[in-house]
Amino acid sequence: MKFKNSNGRKWLAVMDVELQILKHLPRDPQPTVSIIDEYCSEYKDLFKEVRNYECFKYLHLGIVSQIPRKSLPEIAKVVGLNSPQSLHHFIANSPWSVCDLKKRRLKRIKNALKGEKITLIIDETGDRKKGSKTDYVARQYLGSVGKVDNGIVSVNAYGVYRNITFPLAVKVFKPRGTLLEGDKYKTKITIASEIITYLVDFGFNIELVLADSLYGESSEFIRTLDKHELEYVVAIRSNHAVWLPANQRVRANRWCKFTRTFSDQKSENRYIREIIYGKKTSITYWEITTDPETMPANSTSFVMTNIKGKLKKILGDLYGLRTWVEYAFRQCKQELGWTDYRFTNFKDIDKWWEIILCVYTMVALNSQPFIYLNQSNQIRVGTEENNSVRFSSHKQWNHQGGWKNTLNNIRLIIQPIFIFWMIYPWLEVFPCGNLFTGFNDLIAAVNQSKFFYPSG
Repeated sequence: MKFKNSNGRKWLAVMDVELQILKHLPRDPQPTVSIIDEYCSEYKDLFKEVRNYECFKYLHLGIVSQIPRKSLPEIAKVVGLNSPQSLHHFIANSPWSVCDLKKRRLKRIKNALKGEKITLIIDETGDRKKGSKTDYVARQYLGSVGKVDNGIVSVNAYGVYRNITFPLAVKVFKPRGTLLEGDKYKTKITIASEIITYLVDFGFNIELVLADSLYGESSEFIRTLDKHELEYVVAIRSNHAVWLPANQRVRANRWCKFTRTFSDQKSENRYIREIIYGKKTSITYWEITTDPETMPANSTSFVMTNIKGKLKKILGDLYGLRTWVEYAFRQCKQELGWTDYRFTNFKDIDKWWEIILCVYTMVALNSQPFIYLNQSNQIRVGTEENNSVRFSSHKQWNHQGGWKNTLNNIRLIIQPIFIFWMIYPWLEVFPCGNLFTGFNDLIAAVNQSKFFYPSG
């Protein structure tokens, strides 16, 4: 359904996918918001049918919105669809490839980085799931709840560039008792090693790898890092065993006080010392704590690294970057609906996860560090903003950097269309031409926003 004013200008279109399906006519995809449309256009060729591409865009629009629960019915409501049926079909039945979507997303990230070095963080996350019908759900340790529970676990790789996190790869862990036909059991260590090899072969410039003790204690994992000549800082257990030749001893150097600087520029004092096992080797071992007298368990870390040089003042901050993966998990789950799916087939879950990662990437690519890597685009954006619409004049506009702040600004720009779809049922009952005109003008104005989207 379309509305026009007396001059013939098009009004807002109702996204009635069901009606579109009935017509069976070739057509251009329905627009959403320029920010979403421009980002998704680089993936358009991966979807053979226009209806599937539209659903891809609708999911981006709904997932990035502020609705608390990103279920398909709730997304359908907020983007103006009459039912969630088309979205469900897109996930469960349409033949698009998760692998192709991931490759395109990674290519866009790599292009945006322009060869810059990144920190790679490997970690797993678990999500609680009831029952046993969902593929690969089992009783296992879930880091999100800190105990053994019924759930699904995935091994994740996130990149960090100038305090901006971005997703790289995710693979589900398949416990032995949950294997399906054709599956082969792989440990989390093996999965993580495969991910690292894949990202290296893809061409990412990895400066440093961070991981917790599950991986730090694994000789297989360390061999993978050594094979690719990657520097690393990994956690180890306090009782980590090191082979020591006869007549050599273990000694601990003096504690050195340093200032740990956090992403919000706050700082706290920490203490670090090196533990030397016999003669010095290319691998060094360190203790980091908030209190060298009591060594509190919740704020004391034991780490191993192959980085060379004077590490006392930098190692603490480098290892501290590992917490950024927890930040990324939190944003995926709290802001983007990582666990809001209702699928039991993992093929569907895998599609949902990859779309979430696409949305996360969209936000990351529009953060200040990535914009600054593309100064010509930044100049263009600034000129257009000054000459057309001053988006940053909005009272709730966030002028600080960071992924969450970028998300806030994107949500402000797409806010008018959500408000329109909220009141649209009333406008069908009580037509108000002036209100239609106002929304038309407002949405046209916010669609002048130009975010940064590197070509894939």
